[in-house]
Amino acid sequence: MTTSPADELRTAAATVRALATAASTATDGTPTAHWNTKEQRGGGARLYGDYTTDGRGQRIGWPPLMHGTTRPPHMEPQHAAYAATMGPALGLALADWLDRMADANETVNDYTFGLVATLNLEALAVARQINGGGS
Repeated sequence: MTTSPADELRTAAATVRALATAASTATDGTPTAHWNTKEQRGGGARLYGDYTTDGRGQRIGWPPLMHGTTRPPHMEPQHAAYAATMGPALGLALADWLDRMADANETVNDYTFGLVATLNLEALAVARQINGGGS
């Protein structure tokens, strides 16, 4: 069975949507949709799933997404799955797409076949990274 480019794009969109939805709430129901980090003294950073307000009224990152008091710390499975999907290979493919779209925007003033073809090829490269394939 041959998979069409449209099917690949829809599969990738569904995959990212499902992972992002799962990663937006911790197992206990705490919201974790607004990931943020805080650098620690001595190097490194902590990863948090959202924000809360402390006793002094200051906005702080909460809850921590890395868990454990022994090495290595761990993440909840839905957070780890989302982080793994959003790894460097996808980031590089997205950066390439944004660069090419910026270039196309500077040279094309209307919706031409060439621009649409470029969008489709680059969107497909991103979809294939999400779906576990190469570019």
